[in-house]
Amino acid sequence: MVVSSDGHHAQIMRGVLDMCVLGCLVDSPSYGYELLQKLEEAGMPAGSEASIYLVLKRLKKHDLVHAELVASASGPARKVYQPTEQGRQVLTEWIEDWRTVNLGVETILAAHLPS
Repeated sequence: MVVSSDGHHAQIMRGVLDMCVLGCLVDSPSYGYELLQKLEEAGMPAGSEASIYLVLKRLKKHDLVHAELVASASGPARKVYQPTEQGRQVLTEWIEDWRTVNLGVETILAAHLPS
């Protein structure tokens, strides 16, 4: 059976992207396009600006971030997102989970990766 890698990539990216967006916001409150730039600068294939806004909507729905309209010198006001206290706590849990999962994946795949 051959499985399309497109769906697999999307599944991996969804959870990782939520965690990375929340991590970026803990570092500094940001608006959507700015988050996309930060992720891309870090080498994270974040997709489109629309993808970032879907992540922000999901995080907001779970009370992990909140948004505030902030005046912009270069145009209309921007919605700036920052983590809630719950968001900071959840990020800590996600990081612990990530480290555990990542270690397991690296251990399993090490034998199959070129050295």
